[in-house]
Amino acid sequence: MNGKLLIVDGNSILNRAFYAFKRPGMLSTSEGFPTNAIFGFVNILNKYIEEENPDHIGVAFDLKAKTFRHIMYEDYKATRKPMPRDLARQLPVVKDVLKAMGITILEKEGLEADDIIGIYSRIAEEKGMEVAVLTGDRDALQLVSEKTMVIIPSTSKGKTETNRFNPELVREKYGVEPERLIDVKALMGDASDNIKGVPGIGEKTAIGLIREYQTIENLYQHLDDIPRERIRILLEEGKDSAFLSKKLATIVRTDDELTELESLKRGEMDRDALYQLFQKLEFRSLTRRMGLDRLSEAAAETAPCQVTAVESGDDLRKIVSRLNKEKELVLYAMTEHTGRIGGNMTALIIGSGEQFYFVRTGDRIGESDLARILSPVFTNGEVLLICHDVKSLYTWILSHGMDLECGLFDLEIAEYLLDAQASSYSIDSLALKHLNLDPDLPEAFKGTGKQRFSDLSPDDLVCAAGKAVSLFQPVYEKQSQKLNDSGQHFLYHDVELPLTMVLGSMEYYGFKVDRNALEEYGNMLDRFIRSLEQAIYMLAGEEFNINSPKQLGIILFEKLGLKAVKKTKTGYSTDAGVLESLADKHEIIPHILEYRQLAKLKSTYAEGLAKVIHPVTGRIHSSFNQTVTATGRISSTEPNLQNIPVRTELGREIRKAFIPEEGFTLVDADYSQIELRVLAHITGDETLKRAFQEDADIHTLTASQVFRVPMVQVTTEMRRSAKAVNFGIIYGISDFSLAKDINVSRKEAARYIEGYLDTYPKVREYMDETVRLAQEKGYVETLFHRIRHIPELKSSNFAVRSFGRRVALNTPIQGSAADIIKIAMVRVWKELKKRKLKSRLVLQVHDELLVETWEEELEEVKNILRVGMEEAVALSVPLTVDISVGRNWYEAK
Repeated sequence: MNGKLLIVDGNSILNRAFYAFKRPGMLSTSEGFPTNAIFGFVNILNKYIEEENPDHIGVAFDLKAKTFRHIMYEDYKATRKPMPRDLARQLPVVKDVLKAMGITILEKEGLEADDIIGIYSRIAEEKGMEVAVLTGDRDALQLVSEKTMVIIPSTSKGKTETNRFNPELVREKYGVEPERLIDVKALMGDASDNIKGVPGIGEKTAIGLIREYQTIENLYQHLDDIPRERIRILLEEGKDSAFLSKKLATIVRTDDELTELESLKRGEMDRDALYQLFQKLEFRSLTRRMGLDRLSEAAAETAPCQVTAVESGDDLRKIVSRLNKEKELVLYAMTEHTGRIGGNMTALIIGSGEQFYFVRTGDRIGESDLARILSPVFTNGEVLLICHDVKSLYTWILSHGMDLECGLFDLEIAEYLLDAQASSYSIDSLALKHLNLDPDLPEAFKGTGKQRFSDLSPDDLVCAAGKAVSLFQPVYEKQSQKLNDSGQHFLYHDVELPLTMVLGSMEYYGFKVDRNALEEYGNMLDRFIRSLEQAIYMLAGEEFNINSPKQLGIILFEKLGLKAVKKTKTGYSTDAGVLESLADKHEIIPHILEYRQLAKLKSTYAEGLAKVIHPVTGRIHSSFNQTVTATGRISSTEPNLQNIPVRTELGREIRKAFIPEEGFTLVDADYSQIELRVLAHITGDETLKRAFQEDADIHTLTASQVFRVPMVQVTTEMRRSAKAVNFGIIYGISDFSLAKDINVSRKEAARYIEGYLDTYPKVREYMDETVRLAQEKGYVETLFHRIRHIPELKSSNFAVRSFGRRVALNTPIQGSAADIIKIAMVRVWKELKKRKLKSRLVLQVHDELLVETWEEELEEVKNILRVGMEEAVALSVPLTVDISVGRNWYEAK
């Protein structure tokens, strides 16, 4: 009988897979079930099935029952820690996966997986088969022979290598024959299995002895020949342990019941069962790689569309006239973000049903021509355009002097609401999730930046575009149903969808920057930095590179004698945490901290912002991201205008460089304590609500209650501590973190938190109930049904569960506040448009909106902001807005 047997040590490989993705919560389903071990196991198994191509395969597992080794030696494996809970939960699922893959599972009470492997490898050898043993356990090396190879994957510095042990490699690595490794282990023992061996004999000595004497039996017959007295005495004293250890270390190779090799013949995969398992486990990439996409079913839902390339403007006008009578159209705009405001449109595909029309911009149909010809569709309120990435389309439309007034559906934004923590919102990922189909689109369609639409040939672009748009309608139908089922209709249609155009217009208009003011700011910083350098050199007693951690470490910890807090591979750690802990130990430390702060201000803002001022508009056109944060907050990149410094006066100075156009002024509107107001509304705490209804100073009130003093006796320090507690509660702060923030003992911080919760008892109830429901449902919601799944709450790791608890507490508050500012943005933007004002919304920073305001419209804009923000939603406490005006952002803020 020829052929090949691959036999796998299931427990060993599963354990390896579990720790390969060892960060808790790294891989889990949206409901919190851990999947890291299963995912890694299947990937490893597939790799070696492909490489070895066996016709027989089996996976051996240990059972919980005691083996003959436990009977022989009661303390066998007594030091082993129990299997981690998250790994134990995955073990039965792995077995279900193996069954669906047509792979035999091998288990027997009284035997370990190693023994089962030993038995079947012997049987296969005797039948003339080749054997490959896949394991992470070097105990299996004793099985290596001319017919049996042991495969041991190993990972070093992030790279996985495969060691394939044959007799020659074993001899080269250990200096003994494979079967003699049993005798080596008998002498040196094995701490992981609690096999004692001979106490005092290590691996090097054990290998040397067995290399010379071959077996422990022969060794003990020639004990008197051993020249080293210490070794001889150790062997004499450990003789019984050595012989017991050999019995424990020897893998069983015969068993009367395990003789049938035919049962290991590679079976047919149950594709449907495996598909169902992978769907439940949310293994989309594995589903694709293993060809489980259910192509025929998906193809039935997304029949290939007919794509016609349009070559002339006249032809396109006729097509648009016909399409404009449809109720629903699919449109995919292939825009590229270039130096041009609004980007460049490489191509566009539009149509309905199975008929689509492809237009590539160029000499025959320019971008301006394309915009004008499509204008009837863009302005038709009776048409619904199903798109992907409306924001990019809208900035392009604005750049051609038009607006977008038709109905819209954005697949990307819809998916963000359905799963705010998805790794991708590309067309590929949406098709795989909703249609079980992998369209295998080029990189340009995935938004990775690795490829542009213009890099593709005309034929490839037409083919890929047609494949992409054929998916839009069925994905739209699935998403629409799910949005309705989850109660997110308002959040999607009235908030997130119109917000795409708000953000698009903000990107298009940008924020004007005074380049000269930036340069002056940089020069000012440079003078401060030079002054600090001289002070640092004087205190150090020499000049050195302040930016070099190595040189700075030598100055601080060797020359100045400060106590080193921690070390790195290259020397002393001088990170911010270390320096802050040493701030009161030497006067050089505050100077270094300030030097770093100013150096960052100069490089990131004074110099960094100057590089991104658009050469034509003189404005910074930041990108506003709607699908990045799990809380629903908007983020800003390239550059991040939401991270402009505010903590120090010198940092705030940078805002003076942000100015309006001539004839305009800046109006800033900022919500007052919106998250605390949301907390009052959600918890219904009467004391908290009354404070806001009566316009009391909430931090002074909290300080008064917590410190049990009249409000008039609250000190600045008391108010500061109360403020930290007020905002800390929103984020589920611990007594440890609060103590660090306000520089008090942990015990005192805990007393402050308890005092706060006694003052506002409904907040305590909210916290307890929110965490309980989150654990029960696996997710939390904002006031407007924004959902965040929290798998971390089911983790076996305490730190991860604690993180999940904080997320559960702060998401309804922070997320609801984010929803409210978005609602306000949409209201303000729509009102500015409705009144056809010149003023425009240019920036949103957390709870703050900034409008570049035509001076003649100042009072009107202030009123629009106040009404739009304060009446965005109806809470049980008033929303209040602080409005200010200035010639630059610094003055307006």
